[in-house]
Amino acid sequence: MNLFNLFGGTSRQQPTKSEAPAHWVKCPSCNSLMYYKEVENQNYVCPKCGHHMRINVDKRIELLADEGSFVEFDANLAPVDPLKFVDKKSYVKRLEEGEKKTGRRSSVVSGECTMNGVNVQLCVFDFAFMGGSLGSVEGEKITRAIHRAIEKKQGVVIISASGGARMQESTYSLMQMSKTSAALARLGEHQLPFISVLTDPTMGGVSASFATLGDIIIAEPGSLIGFAGQRVIKQTIGSDLPEGFQRSEFLLEHGSIDMVVNRNELKGTIADLIRMMLPASADHDAQ
Repeated sequence: MNLFNLFGGTSRQQPTKSEAPAHWVKCPSCNSLMYYKEVENQNYVCPKCGHHMRINVDKRIELLADEGSFVEFDANLAPVDPLKFVDKKSYVKRLEEGEKKTGRRSSVVSGECTMNGVNVQLCVFDFAFMGGSLGSVEGEKITRAIHRAIEKKQGVVIISASGGARMQESTYSLMQMSKTSAALARLGEHQLPFISVLTDPTMGGVSASFATLGDIIIAEPGSLIGFAGQRVIKQTIGSDLPEGFQRSEFLLEHGSIDMVVNRNELKGTIADLIRMMLPASADHDAQ
């Protein structure tokens, strides 16, 4: 078992082999060294301090979907390179590396499942694929999931973990912000619920579009959430930022999100909310 493949991304949230020997995990928050089974049994929430470590898409779906219920859609959709974009590497090369690293062709996995018996359309961002960036394929997958929800009278749940819009697609990626937002507006016209779950990190164009349009916006504890980075904001306003700025608890205190929910309670919370928010006709049809 390779413990380190269970975590998405490469930031300080992810334990590294240099920080802890095999089968041990060092919490990036409290620096406690724990046997991996102790952390695994808590779904990668530190049992010492409650820090929520990043997890990959497969683990996220396992935690949220009822066993055997998740059916993936649109896995064959793959990005193209209309701008022939090259920075330090070509966009094509970065896509190849992302697919090799994750086994996927985009940063969003979308599908249908039940959560405690409630049918939902579920989209989950994979931060390990180009930082969970939002491109044209990701926007299309989310939009199709919303359309399926309207057709089947279901709720939509999006688990965000993203650095923002994908610069290699330029305007094509920025258009996904309005595209997904317009689709969610149609979902609202049908009085169907959208639960947005913000995990660490949710930044840039994702936070500026669908991620903050949820009927209920939930965040995991300690998640970094915002548009621009703290250094940019500090330089722009010319003053120090308050303690805990852009973290889940700060946003909850200031009314930007609705709930901060422990990962181990997330499935039940989402299922209960959708069950309460579904129109009576939709709930009857689902049964």
